[in-house]
Amino acid sequence: MQTYKLLILTDHKNHSAENSLYALARAMYIHPRSACVDVGTRNLVENADFFSEKTTELTVSEIDNNFQFCESGSTFTDHQKKVSANDYDMIWLRMPPPLSKSFLYFLKDKLSKPLIINAPKGILEGGSKAFLLNFKKLCPPMQLCHSINDIIALKRQFPLVLKPLREYGGRGIVRIDGEKVWQGKKEINFDTFIRQSQQENIEYLAVKFLKNVSKGDKRIIVVNGEILGASLRMPARDSWLCNISMGGSSSIAQVNYDEIQIVETVNPVLSEMGVVMYGIDTLVDDEGKRVLSEINTTSIGGLPQIGMMTGRPVVEKATDLIWDYFLTYKFK
Repeated sequence: MQTYKLLILTDHKNHSAENSLYALARAMYIHPRSACVDVGTRNLVENADFFSEKTTELTVSEIDNNFQFCESGSTFTDHQKKVSANDYDMIWLRMPPPLSKSFLYFLKDKLSKPLIINAPKGILEGGSKAFLLNFKKLCPPMQLCHSINDIIALKRQFPLVLKPLREYGGRGIVRIDGEKVWQGKKEINFDTFIRQSQQENIEYLAVKFLKNVSKGDKRIIVVNGEILGASLRMPARDSWLCNISMGGSSSIAQVNYDEIQIVETVNPVLSEMGVVMYGIDTLVDDEGKRVLSEINTTSIGGLPQIGMMTGRPVVEKATDLIWDYFLTYKFK
């Protein structure tokens, strides 16, 4: 059996023991298709030139069965070697969003040999909230807002959630209901929001606020077109935001028929863009139906936790599916 060299790119600065990278990297290491698995991190001074797009060379660490989170970061300083990113057959981007356009173009234009997962083109296009407009029939009512007048016109129709196009984890989200505005948990009036926004470049995806948000935000993880698991994120008692980083809680969930149909609709589009592993989020709309609220294409987490709670080998299944995608791409 032919084997291949894999490079994982990450930034371990804010990692914890819960980060999915470690379990996924170990599973990749023991996979029969892996000749070697190395990891390069942005949070290493030796890699400043690579991550500032000046060279294709970088310092990496070799992964083995003992690869795991370490508070000191020694995981990324032991067993080091200098390599060229073009020496690998596949590069797996496991870096936190957002990724700069210039860095993604650098990977796309300067790395001629390796297949990059997820593809820079897919992250560039799919990483913007505006990408959801390709699937408006699956989503709550939404439109782009580029001015205060756009926001005023839309808020007359229904309560709004304003989402910055390239933020993540609930950052920068604004809720508007009449003259009341919430920035996270902070409540202000709409006139104050207008004054604050006058000096800013307004660029939001405005989405109808759904009254059933308390029923939770479901994250569904998909790899190479296959649904591997889901978790239901519930808002904290004093919040309308379901993000774990905003105090929400998470539990295992089942995927229903409507959500399977959503995945079957978006997957061909994402696959064509080179997006192999992604997460979709769904909310319950005002009619009680699960609808698409987010598509996430960068550094999707949660599989190890789903595996532990269900007893299913979803991490190992994910690596099988990623190698299947690689081999299909290589020999098509």
